[in-house]
Amino acid sequence: MSRFPTQTMITDAMLRGTIKAAENFLSWTNNRLFLSHGPHHIISIYVAQEIAALRDAPEIFIDATISDILRCSLPDREAYTGFMHKNRLARGTFSITLDERFDHQNDEDSISRVIMSINNGVRNAKLEYLNEIEVICKMLDCDTSLEYGVFGFYSDLSVTARKKLDKRIPEFIKSFDAVVDGFPALQSKYIGSDIQRIDESGEWAAGCYIIQSI
Repeated sequence: MSRFPTQTMITDAMLRGTIKAAENFLSWTNNRLFLSHGPHHIISIYVAQEIAALRDAPEIFIDATISDILRCSLPDREAYTGFMHKNRLARGTFSITLDERFDHQNDEDSISRVIMSINNGVRNAKLEYLNEIEVICKMLDCDTSLEYGVFGFYSDLSVTARKKLDKRIPEFIKSFDAVVDGFPALQSKYIGSDIQRIDESGEWAAGCYIIQSI
C-alpha cells in the first residue's frame, strides 16, 4: 500500500489553491474582477498544483469520468455499469480525482481514493450543487476504495448584495447537510477560509464540504 496524504493535508491544499487563485485573479485584474469571472478550470489547476506539492503526493486526474472512477474504486471493476444503473448515476465527471501513486503493472490497476467537485461562484444551494452532493454520497455509500469526497467552492458577492456571505454560506451548508442526512452511513463537516472583504468591491471566501463514512 502506497503512502497517502492525510485528509487534513488534502483539504488544506484545496483551500490554499482556491485562495491563491482568488488572490492572483484579483491582482491580474487590478482588483476589478472577482474569481467568479475567471476561466473554467482555474481553481482546479491551482488546487492540483498545491496537492502535487505535498509529500507523498497522490496521482491527480482532472475531469475523470464517473465510470472510470467507479472502475478504479469498486471491488469488481466490471460492476460499474450495474452500479450506475442501480443508483441512477448519469455520465459525468469530477473536477479532481486522487488515486494511489505506485508502479503500475497495467492500465487496470489504479485505485481511486478521493473525489472532488470544485465549484466557482457558489452563492446559494442551486439544484446542480445538491445533485453533485448526492452523487458524491452515492459513490461513497457502498463497498469502495474511496475514503471521502469534497465539494470545494469559491464564493463572492458584490458590495451591493443585501445578504452577505456570513449568512449565505451557513444556509447552503445546511441544505447540503439535508442531502447527506439521507445516507445514514455517511457524515459531513465543513471547513472554510475567513471571509475576505475588499473596499468598494465586495467579499469572497473559499470552503470545503467533506463527506465520508461514519
